Amino acid sequence: MAAGGSSRRLANGGRFDRSKPVHFTFDGRPLQGYRGDTLASALLANGVEVVARSFKYGRRRGIVGHGAEEPNAIVGVGEGRERSPNLRATQVELFEGLTATSNVSAQRATARVGAALGRLMPAGFYYKIFMAPQALWRFWERRLRHAAGLGRVPDGADPDVYEKINQHVDVLIAGGGPAGIAATLAAARSGARVMLVDEQAEFGGSLLASTRHIDGQPAAQWLDEAIAELRKYPNLQMLPRSTVFGYYDHNLLAVLERCADHLPEAERQQSKRIPRQRLHRVRAKQTVLATGAIERPAVFANNDRPGVMLASAISVYVNRYAVAPGQRLVLFTTNDHAYQAALDWQRSGRQVVAVVDARGSPNGALPQAVKAAGVEVIGGSGVIEAIGRRRVRGALVAPLSVDGGKPTGATRRLSCDLIATSAGWSPAIHLSSQAGAKPVWSEQALAFLPGEPRQPARSAGGAKGTMTLAGCLREGMQAGAEAAALAGHGDSKAPMPPFETDEPPEESSRGLFLVPHVLPISRAPKQFVDEQLDVTAADIELAAREGYRSVEHVKRYTALGFGTDQGKLGNVNGIAILANALGRSIAETGTTQFRPAYTPVSFGAIAGRDVGELFDPERRTPMHDWHGRQGATWENVGRWKRPWYYPRSGESMREAVARECLAARNGVALLDASTLGKIDVQGRDAAVFLDRIYTGGFLKLGVGRCRYGLMLREDGTIFDDGVVARLSENRYLLHTTTGNAEAVLAWLELWRQTEWPELDVYCTSVTDHWATAAVVGPQSRAVLDKVCQDADLSAAAFPFMSVRDCRIAGEPARVFRISFSGELSFEVNVAAPAGQRVWDALLAAGEEFGITPYGTETMHVLRAEKGFIIVGQDTDGSMTPDDMGLAWAVRRNKRFGFLGDRSLGLADHQRSGRLQFVGLETADGKTVLPEGAPIVKATGSEPSTTVQEIAGMEGHVTSSYFSAALNRPIALAMVKAGRQRHAEVLHCPLADGRRIAARIVSPVFYDPDGQRQHG
Repeated sequence: MAAGGSSRRLANGGRFDRSKPVHFTFDGRPLQGYRGDTLASALLANGVEVVARSFKYGRRRGIVGHGAEEPNAIVGVGEGRERSPNLRATQVELFEGLTATSNVSAQRATARVGAALGRLMPAGFYYKIFMAPQALWRFWERRLRHAAGLGRVPDGADPDVYEKINQHVDVLIAGGGPAGIAATLAAARSGARVMLVDEQAEFGGSLLASTRHIDGQPAAQWLDEAIAELRKYPNLQMLPRSTVFGYYDHNLLAVLERCADHLPEAERQQSKRIPRQRLHRVRAKQTVLATGAIERPAVFANNDRPGVMLASAISVYVNRYAVAPGQRLVLFTTNDHAYQAALDWQRSGRQVVAVVDARGSPNGALPQAVKAAGVEVIGGSGVIEAIGRRRVRGALVAPLSVDGGKPTGATRRLSCDLIATSAGWSPAIHLSSQAGAKPVWSEQALAFLPGEPRQPARSAGGAKGTMTLAGCLREGMQAGAEAAALAGHGDSKAPMPPFETDEPPEESSRGLFLVPHVLPISRAPKQFVDEQLDVTAADIELAAREGYRSVEHVKRYTALGFGTDQGKLGNVNGIAILANALGRSIAETGTTQFRPAYTPVSFGAIAGRDVGELFDPERRTPMHDWHGRQGATWENVGRWKRPWYYPRSGESMREAVARECLAARNGVALLDASTLGKIDVQGRDAAVFLDRIYTGGFLKLGVGRCRYGLMLREDGTIFDDGVVARLSENRYLLHTTTGNAEAVLAWLELWRQTEWPELDVYCTSVTDHWATAAVVGPQSRAVLDKVCQDADLSAAAFPFMSVRDCRIAGEPARVFRISFSGELSFEVNVAAPAGQRVWDALLAAGEEFGITPYGTETMHVLRAEKGFIIVGQDTDGSMTPDDMGLAWAVRRNKRFGFLGDRSLGLADHQRSGRLQFVGLETADGKTVLPEGAPIVKATGSEPSTTVQEIAGMEGHVTSSYFSAALNRPIALAMVKAGRQRHAEVLHCPLADGRRIAARIVSPVFYDPDGQRQHG
């Protein structure tokens, strides 16, 4: 750390509040900044030069940039549970009491190793040395991770609150710089719903540090007036401190808003209603990408020394934060634009030692202004090496050849403590690339530009390669107007303001992606392309020599563009170096894919409030509290809390279940079936869609009728089943098993969206919208008659497998005449808020008949008595319809077929000896077989069971209960060729050593003709 750090804060200027000093610590050292500083600007103002040590070599690193492109100043902020690792100091707003830590201490050991063995650690060295044998890799992995110095996770649970929000807008504008502000003005004036997103605390982007004039007034004043106008529009939502980090299909954009990261911990804890961060999931009709451009650093020897910075960063720190991070500046550039940094530096009262320009004779307006200010301009030359071990002490300059070869003349040493570099600009095309626009190399812009968009998006300003202020403003306003017009607002052909600026014209730039050294690349000091991951130009050339041709492979072999950098600074330089090594053009070499997230996103923001108890939320039916008051014992079924059974005083589970079963068989019983999956399917092609999904036919199913539906996977095995009702010509209601409702909806959406997008079909989960009460038993019609006066419930008017709309206890209801018990049954569906009222009314109406509530265990017994399967209990993902005795539910003559149709003909599905669904009766008539028990052949009276016998087992028990109606145990099982082995006796070995004899019988134990369910 340099002495005299306080002198680096300029006496005047800046967009921060000098009246509000802010105290903070960095690596335990107490420091002071001001409200409006970033941590980076405050560190530079205090003379802090070393902010990190590098990943592989442990080299000292300083601040390079001023925003999201910063590769080195990655810090941890806060302590204990409040610690946030891996934040860019350039994006951390200073607040009172901020505690920041770097990785400097953690990397000291790595620094010693890197200095001694650096030449033995080229690209890919860890693959060659540490990966085999595995024991050696496990030894090194922890040490390498520690050496990386990428911060520590917080201690304990995060105390802060995070939120998610879904939004819909007409136009989303990503970026609040000149182009973004102009686009927002045009879109907001049209009346469209607009969202403006920018990652900084203030809107304005480059205008916040600009010394230019727009329409005759200073850029800062023009910006303030534009922001004041924008704040008047009620149709505009402005999100500062927010980053569009991902662009997904169907114009879905993910935005991370940092709501309270800039507040002191005490203030954040007092305002619990303010989330720390908020994740916005935004659906936009149109998008304007005004994400700007990132200045490209020059690649030369020792270009990673503290004191080597981007030219644009110098202007930002001087003009916006009134900080001069040095005394004597050497500017190295390939373009006119960077000369502004020299002028800004000189106005701050510091010395510009020289401007080194890689072009032969720079004669543009800005170079002329610099010369007129008395600054030496060295043309046709380059900084080939930064001098200094701990920080910059000088710059080694040499003439450059026109063809990019070795320096052509004598070297010259310039004494300085700061080197500013600019090798051009790289448009921030990350979002457009994520949106499907393939980047296109432009020789004119010397950069990758966004290609043809595949989504309703357009780029403007720096993101499109436009580097003039006037051009950015005009492009932005035009893009905003076009986006609003396409969203249905305003006129894109309305005249645009001229946006007069005082910026001078610029000469063309030189494409210089690697500054050659006088020594060969293998012997020269390291020339860093990616400072964050310690990737050098030699590493990239080595990858090419070792046979890597694809830029994606080189990225992974060298780690170029990994980490939080994601290629923001080093990508283009690295690609150009690879292209040169391969003898290709940059266009032929191409670029890597830019993937979300653009900048790191916290796990807290991704999770939102879905943590702790809300991570796997407990689902409750509208009648949940009533069940609890009745003493119900609970069973967890697919996140739902379902009553298992209702024990009365002194009753065992078996006694309670027997009582409930007998009530359903002999009188009337009531089941809360609200958890049953319910999916509303609508659309002109709904019938065609379901006919393809289910094995049965649904094209000719009558309105108001129901049909059992069996759903198969593509391999012909059973996926789910349930009753499907046709509510109208183009509307169906699908019932699924409770635990499979989400999976079925996802399955329907998969086929609807990816395979049959031409079908007009919409699927909506309505499980939570309906409360369902199943009234079951011989007296169920009598109970329903007492609370339903506007529908004929007779068997003739309301037959089995039909549905009617009526009113139950005064509430609009949908009643299904279906049965999962084999008894006369009515499933009453009402809106969820009315569920408890209707439940109470049914109980009151059934009181004279001894109505009895029953739970899931009784439901299982009733259905097992009828041989009804439960998918997931009686099936295991390998069963076909024929295995389960459901061949009758498969219609094989459909014109289109159905999912799994062809797979039913597979040889394995047709082979003899497959497991088949059967019933079992125990010989002793007393033992309830354990579910899952193996079934083996009867081999005599020997009670022991050998391993060989189990290995050759004949099947297994899937369901087993005591039937109160039959007064004996029953079981369902899967047995090899079971239907051909009727009445055969097999054995079930038990864990206690007993062998229970069981006879194969029909799986339908009760009312085999189905007379009772027809009423």
